[in-house]
Amino acid sequence: MAKRYRPVQRDQPFLLPPDMREWLPEDHPVWLVIRAVEQHLDTSAAHAVRRTGGPGTAGYDPDMLVTLLVWAYANKVTSSRRIEELCCTDVAFRVICAGDVPDHVTVARFRAAFPGVAQELFTQVLMLCARLGMGQAGTVALDGTKIAAGASKAANRTEETLRKLAAERSAEHAAADAAEDERSGEGSHGDRVPPGGAGGGSRDERIARALADLEAERQAAQAQRDAQAQAYLEALAAGQAPPGNVPAAAAVTAARQRLDRAGAAQRELIGAREARDAQARAAGHRGERGKRPASLDGHAGVRRARAALARAQARAADAGRKAAAKGPGPVRNITDPDSRLMPVRGGGFIQGYNAQNVTSADKLIIATQLTQDTTDTQWFGPMLAAALDAAALITACKPPQTASSPTGHDAPAGQDSAAASNDSSDIALFLADAGYCSEHNLTIAGPDRLIATGKHRDLEKQARADDNPQDSARSAATAAMAARLATEQGITAYRHRGHIAETPHGHIKHNMGFRQLSMRGKPKAAAEWTFAATVHNLFKAITTGHLTPAALDSLAPQPA
Repeated sequence: MAKRYRPVQRDQPFLLPPDMREWLPEDHPVWLVIRAVEQHLDTSAAHAVRRTGGPGTAGYDPDMLVTLLVWAYANKVTSSRRIEELCCTDVAFRVICAGDVPDHVTVARFRAAFPGVAQELFTQVLMLCARLGMGQAGTVALDGTKIAAGASKAANRTEETLRKLAAERSAEHAAADAAEDERSGEGSHGDRVPPGGAGGGSRDERIARALADLEAERQAAQAQRDAQAQAYLEALAAGQAPPGNVPAAAAVTAARQRLDRAGAAQRELIGAREARDAQARAAGHRGERGKRPASLDGHAGVRRARAALARAQARAADAGRKAAAKGPGPVRNITDPDSRLMPVRGGGFIQGYNAQNVTSADKLIIATQLTQDTTDTQWFGPMLAAALDAAALITACKPPQTASSPTGHDAPAGQDSAAASNDSSDIALFLADAGYCSEHNLTIAGPDRLIATGKHRDLEKQARADDNPQDSARSAATAAMAARLATEQGITAYRHRGHIAETPHGHIKHNMGFRQLSMRGKPKAAAEWTFAATVHNLFKAITTGHLTPAALDSLAPQPA
C-alpha cells in the first residue's frame, strides 16, 4: 500500500525535457519516418508546389508537412483539423512539427496539391524500399478494391433532375442580378457574376460537369451501338453476316431487309412466269405448264420473314418498355461528379472509386491506379505495363548481392530462407482473379500469368473431380487456362494470389483506417489513394525490419 500520493504540480516548469530528442525513445518509429523523408527521399516535387520569397511570414518546410501527413495517415488521421489538434497534444506529432504547429488551412492546402506530388513520392518510397532489399517481384498479383468517395449516395441525381437544378440556379442568379440592378442602378453591378454564380460557383460547376458527363456517356454509348449495327448491316448486305445474336440496334432493320429481299425474289419469280405466259399466249399457245409461283402472302419464305420482322419489332418495343420500367436511368453525384456507384461484395453499392493495385510477394504495392470503372477487365493491360515498369525500377535500385543475403541485407526476423530467396525483380508470374479473365487479357504479350476462369473453390473442386468436361462455349485461350488451373501445379501457384493481393487492401482499410477518400474529383482522389499506398509501403519496410537506423546509415542520403 502506498504511504502517500505523488504531488500534482501543474505550475512546475519543464514538464517535458527541453531537448525534443528526449521526448520519445530512440527506437520510436517516428524518428525513422522523419529521417527517411528528410534524408532519403527526393521531395523536390513537394517543394515545387510551395512558394518562397516575397512579403509575408516564412512558410512551413514541405519535408515537415510530408512527414506530418505520412504519420497522420498511418495513424488513422485524415482530418486537417484533427492533425492541427494532435500537433498540440500528441508527442509524436509535436516532434514532427518541432512545436511550430501548422494550422489546419496550411495542412489542407498542402494536401490539395497532392496531384502534383503523390506519384513522385510513391516512386521515391518504392525506390527506397528497393534500396533496402525489398521488392520480390518474381510473383506479383493484381486486384481491385472499392474505396468510398467523399460523397454520399443520396447526392446522386438523374439527368432530368440535374437540368432542373441548373435551371433553378440560373433563375436564382438572374433574380440576384435584377435585385442588384434595382438597388445600385442599371449596369452598375448587374454585369458581374454574383458570388456562387456560374463563373466561380463550385456547385454550378459540378452540376454542369455532371450534365456534360452524362451527355458524353450517352453519345458514346449510342455511337458504339450505331457502329455495331452499321458493321452488321454491311456484313449482311455482303452476304457475310457474323454468327450469334444480332445487335439490338440493327435487329429491326436487318429483319426488314430480309423481308424486302424475300419479297423482291418472289416478285421476280412471279413476274418472270407472267412474262413467259404472255409470250406463249402471243404465239397462240396455252401458256407454260406446271405449278405457278405462290403469291407474296402465300409464299412460305415471305411469311417467315414477315413474322421475323414482327418479332423484332415486338422485342424492340418490349426493350423500350423495360428500359422505361427500370427507373430514371444513369445518375451523377453533385458532390463528386467523378465518383460512381460501385457494387461491393455481399450486395449493395457504395459511392466511390475502383482502385487497381499490383502487389509484390513481400506485400509492396508496386503499381496503383484509381479508376471510375465498376469492372476490372479493361485494366489488366495497363496495370501489367505499369508493373513491368516498376519491376525494372526495382531492379535498377536493388543493392548488389552479398554472401549473407540475396538482397545485400540480412533477412528480417521471422522471414524464412525460402521467402528471402524468392527475390527476383523480374516478373515471372502474374496472378489475377476471374474479374480480369478475357480472351485479350489471356493472350496479350507479357510474362506468364494465371487468371482465374471462375471462383477459386470451383476451380479446385473441378480439379478433384475425375471427369473434367470442358465448356464448348469457351474460347481456346480460356479453355487452356482452365485446364492449367485444374492441375496441382496451377492450384498451388494460384493459391498465393489471395494473400499477396488482398493483404495490402486489408492493411490500408483496417489497420490504417483508410476507408473513405477525403479529396473530391478524380485527380485529387487518385492522388490521395496513391499517397495512402505510399504510406503503406513505407511502414511495410518498418514493420518487416528492413527500414532501421542501421539500414539508413548504410544508404547514401539524397542530395539536398
